[in-house]
Amino acid sequence: MGGQVAIPIGWPLAPDAFALAAAVAIDFSAGDPEYPFHPVRLIGRSLNVVEAGLRRIGVQGYGGGIALFILLAAIWIAAVSLVVWAATAAGSWCGWAAHVFVLYSFIALGDLLRHGRDIERAVAIGALQDARRRVSKLVGRDTEPMDGAACRRAAVESLSENLTDGFTSPLFWYVIGGLPLLTLFKVVSTMDSMIGYKTPQYLRFGWCGARLDDVMNFVPARVTWLLVAAVAAGLPAYSGRKALRVGLEQHALLPGPNAGWSEAAVAGALGRRLVGPIWLNGRLVTDRWLGDPADPPLEDARDYERASRLVAIGGITAAVAAIAMLLP
Repeated sequence: MGGQVAIPIGWPLAPDAFALAAAVAIDFSAGDPEYPFHPVRLIGRSLNVVEAGLRRIGVQGYGGGIALFILLAAIWIAAVSLVVWAATAAGSWCGWAAHVFVLYSFIALGDLLRHGRDIERAVAIGALQDARRRVSKLVGRDTEPMDGAACRRAAVESLSENLTDGFTSPLFWYVIGGLPLLTLFKVVSTMDSMIGYKTPQYLRFGWCGARLDDVMNFVPARVTWLLVAAVAAGLPAYSGRKALRVGLEQHALLPGPNAGWSEAAVAGALGRRLVGPIWLNGRLVTDRWLGDPADPPLEDARDYERASRLVAIGGITAAVAAIAMLLP
């Protein structure tokens, strides 16, 4: 038909460079505000409902966890698809805006950087209790024994780990499969965060979500290691070579197959040691340090600012690379 532009059948859900650029810009400028109907919160609520239903009918153990994943994935991929398609039916710009909203809701780096800055401000003015309270929202450890330096290290550890979980992994799966694969990743990530625990209740039921999270973060975690090293190599007062070496040598010091890659790389790039003594339920669970043994621990405000800058530039670099891959 003359004068009309055909929209590809997969367009509303397919990866789009301009939508990604808009979503990243909103994330860095506005963060990720908390509100009752945030899509990730809705996934969490639906998980609770489906889990309760499965347990009520006796579907538990490994099979219950697998059934939970299948049901949540089907529900949320269908829901996101229907919302975006319905918006597109109202107009192409409405569909594009819905696409951007979902994409923005499923990436999270700007808000994490903002939360880290709040911890740093609290430590800087001596409001240690406030800093500990804010740290407790990011990490699962006792915060009462933590001094200001430990609060800063916890913030940097969370930033570096979530550079993978909250940003490069979502970008990776979005570039490969658009909104459907991004939604699948967020379902798996939510399962891991809510039920991926080795407790009597979830040891078997949460196994599927935990292992799928390991699988879906496997490649992005190693890409993030290389990303941190490349960014550090291009910045003054950072070490790309040490980021590569420490990441390769010490990634396995942290639990799980993925978290250690970006954390160790950041420690190497900064020339500062992370982690240190960690207490849980009143018991010292580790006093192991991450980083070159010859480097000092991360302690002061300057250390934190350098870490925050590295993570922010790393995230922007990842976004630019993803956008470039999607351009025609």
